[in-house]
Amino acid sequence: MSDPLQTTEIAPTVRLIPGLVEKAPLERYVPPEKPSLVGLSRDALSDALAAIGVPASARRMRVQQLWHWAYVRGAQSFDVMTNVSKELRTLLAAHYTLARPRVVAEQTSVDGTRKWLLRLPGEHAGETPHEVECVYIPEPDRGTLCLSSQVGCTLNCSFCHTGTQRLVRNLTAGEIVGQIMVARDRLADWSAAQSGAAGEPGSKQDRGARLISNIVMMGMGEPLYNFESVRDALLIAADGEGIAISKRRITLSTSGVVPNIARTGTEIGCMLAVSLHAVRNELRNELVPLNRKYPIEQLLQACRDYPGLSNARRITFEYVMLKGVNDSAAEAKALVRLLKGIPAKINLIPFNPWPGSRYECSDWDQIEKFSDIVFNAGYASPVRTPRGRDILAACGQLKSATEKLSARERLALRAMAMTD
Repeated sequence: MSDPLQTTEIAPTVRLIPGLVEKAPLERYVPPEKPSLVGLSRDALSDALAAIGVPASARRMRVQQLWHWAYVRGAQSFDVMTNVSKELRTLLAAHYTLARPRVVAEQTSVDGTRKWLLRLPGEHAGETPHEVECVYIPEPDRGTLCLSSQVGCTLNCSFCHTGTQRLVRNLTAGEIVGQIMVARDRLADWSAAQSGAAGEPGSKQDRGARLISNIVMMGMGEPLYNFESVRDALLIAADGEGIAISKRRITLSTSGVVPNIARTGTEIGCMLAVSLHAVRNELRNELVPLNRKYPIEQLLQACRDYPGLSNARRITFEYVMLKGVNDSAAEAKALVRLLKGIPAKINLIPFNPWPGSRYECSDWDQIEKFSDIVFNAGYASPVRTPRGRDILAACGQLKSATEKLSARERLALRAMAMTD
């Protein structure tokens, strides 16, 4: 049987997949008429200023001002930048924007989880727009924002709703950072902007408690198949003079793109999560088809070699609990043996049903038995509380509204909502 992940390159912009010819993901990106400065590095911002005639002697200061207004105060217009000359503000507005993705729909779960469907800028008029979803999960001690890295997904994990949507394209760094900006806009999470304080760019003024304290790259797409954009976006999110989310509060989740795991530790330095879900290659080949390319043995070796790995910086292994598939006591013991020697935490995820899925969630008693075996072996094994199930915002349920649910799926969704 041929590997569905194997591709044959036939041109720089085209790839051949069994039964399908499609453009490479980035080829579908259409830049907006006026580019947004959101998501540019400091060097790229300096280049943008140079392009409109800002003298070299002034660029460093201007970059710092723009950075502060964009990422501390959440400015959406150059007009509000009171410490920037009116002449420069007019020049900036003539060539650039501070645009984020546009909110098409917002849903709020009974548990407070909020999901936004976002339409990306720069799409051709009359064509189907590109859309992604991001999710905010409030908890007593933190607020976690789940970001997408691609429009759709190419991995086809059999238990994941997102994987049923075809891959359209990668997101740019600006579109990833833009999700953070949108979430902070909607949550009124720009405390410096609300205060009206005129602190200088880069000052350590009290910004108040932020609602978004953590970021997880666990939304639509495989982050490590869009490595450069994800890296650039997360470095902006972690910058201490802007969004300022600690790298220890940023977690990137991968299904196992082995060649880019070491790069994640070296070039981003964030926490790592691995979607494992099985202890045998035969089963993982079915659940996570990427395993056919990078089997469990290669994946776990990459985890052992992860830069900066320690008991203080453990890898999180995600394990979705599927009734009668991967939830036996024998598999719990095998999981412990597999992870021996890796500083790790094991997140047990009750399967979140979606319309048309062929799996069921493990019984709660079985999840507890599985958890006890892992815990008694010395691993933290929290069971992730499902959040946002009623709005399809839970783990594995994200899917752009670009792909409409069938009538049968809508009926199934309503039935699920009534029983949760």
